[in-house]
Amino acid sequence: MATKTELDGAPSPSATSAVAAATLAKDMSNIFWAVAFYWVISISMVFVNKTLLSSPTGKIDAPFFITWYQCLVTVVVVYAMGQAGVADVPKFELRPQVVRQMVSLSVVFTCMIVFNNLCLKYVEVSFYQVARSLTIVFNVIFDFVVLGQVTSLPAIGCCALVVSGFLLGNDQELRWSMQGVVFGVASSFFVAMNSIMVKKKFRLVDNNSWKMTLYNNVNATFLFLPLIVLSGELNVVATAPNVRTVQFWALMTVSGFLGVAISFATASQINYTSPLTHNVSATAKAAAQTVLALGIYRNPITVLGGVSVAVVLTGSLSYVLVRRAEMRSKAAAEEAERVAAAAEDNVRPLVMNEAPRT
Repeated sequence: MATKTELDGAPSPSATSAVAAATLAKDMSNIFWAVAFYWVISISMVFVNKTLLSSPTGKIDAPFFITWYQCLVTVVVVYAMGQAGVADVPKFELRPQVVRQMVSLSVVFTCMIVFNNLCLKYVEVSFYQVARSLTIVFNVIFDFVVLGQVTSLPAIGCCALVVSGFLLGNDQELRWSMQGVVFGVASSFFVAMNSIMVKKKFRLVDNNSWKMTLYNNVNATFLFLPLIVLSGELNVVATAPNVRTVQFWALMTVSGFLGVAISFATASQINYTSPLTHNVSATAKAAAQTVLALGIYRNPITVLGGVSVAVVLTGSLSYVLVRRAEMRSKAAAEEAERVAAAAEDNVRPLVMNEAPRT
C-alpha cells in the first residue's frame, strides 16, 4: 500500500536517505581523489627533480639550465591551455607595462625556485623538509617588518618549535651539507618574500593566478639566461653525455608538466576541502615523502633525526591551526561589530521620528 507521502508526490524518508548517502559518497570520493592527486603530483615532482639534479645516472651539473627549461615548459603549456580554453586559463597576452611592473616579483620568484632546486641538489629528500622549514619564521618576520602585523604569542611558540626542530635536524643529519642548508634557508626566505609580493602585485594581473604564473615564468626564462651563461652551464650542457639521451629530455619535460599540474592539484584540493585541510594534507604529505625517501634511497637516519622531522611537521601544523583560529576569531569579532552597528543605525531613526507627547 502506498504511503501518504508517496501519494502526495513527495519523496519518502528512505528515498531521501538514499539520495543523501549517494551525495555523501560522491563528495567523499571527490575529496579522496583530490587529495590523492595532490600527493602523487607533489611527491613525484620532488623525486623527479632530485633525479635530474643529483642522480648518478640522470643528472647534469646545470641547475640553472634545468630550472630554465622547466619555466619554458610551463609557459608553453599555459599558452596551449589558454588557446584551448582549458580550465578557465586565459589566452596568452603580455602587456609591456605589466611585464615591467612584475619584474621585481619575478626576480624573487626566480630566486625562490633556484634555491629550492639547489637545496634539493645538495640534501637528501628525507632532510629536505627540515632544510626548508624556516618559511613560517620568515613569514612572521615579514608580516611585522613589511606589513606591520604583530604575531601572537601562540604563533611565535609554534615558530620556536619549528626552529628547534630545524636546529636538531642539522645536528643529527648524517649526510649534512652546509651548501644544502644555506640554500634551504635562502629558499625559505624567498618563499616568504614571494607570498608577500604576490599580495601586492596580484591586482596587476586581474587577480588571476594563471596570469601570475604566465608573467612570472616568462620573465624567469629571460632572467635565467645570464645565470646560465655566467655560470658556464652552456659548456656543461654541450658536453654532458646525458643531454643526448631521450630519457633525459623526457624527464625534463615531465618535470615541467608537473610544475603546471601542481597548480591544478592544489586548486582542486582546496576546492573539494578547504585551505586549512590543504595545509594539513601538505604537512601529512611531507611526512609520507620523508618515509618514502628513507625507503627508496636508504638514507641513514638517527632516532633524533627522525624526531627533528616530527618536531618540524608538528610546529608547522600547529602554526596553521593557530593562525586559522585567530582568523576565525577576528572574523567573528568584525561580524559582531557590524551587526551591532547595523542595529544601532536601525534604532536611531525610530528615536528621532518618535513624536513628543503632550
